[in-house]
Amino acid sequence: MLIRYFGAARAAAQQPQETLDLSGPASLEDVLRLVAERHEGPVRPVGTPPAPSMRAVLARSSFLLNETAVRDRSRELDPDDVLDVLPPFAGG
Repeated sequence: MLIRYFGAARAAAQQPQETLDLSGPASLEDVLRLVAERHEGPVRPVGTPPAPSMRAVLARSSFLLNETAVRDRSRELDPDDVLDVLPPFAGG
């Protein structure tokens, strides 16, 4: 599955996207838990501002699954799905 990160999620992941291999059935909640664990406490170079916590970003984010909004975190995901992580955006 492809996960694309935007805004603060991109900063927390330190990358614009990543591929996650789903070995079996997984819900949106399962995937978000794995993403949070994967990006917990990233190592950053000295003098670099700290990245936002991925757990905090995911807690306030919206999600698109194959370009459609998804709110049900128990929704089952497929290996070919594309998940966009959209934190709140500021500005106009």
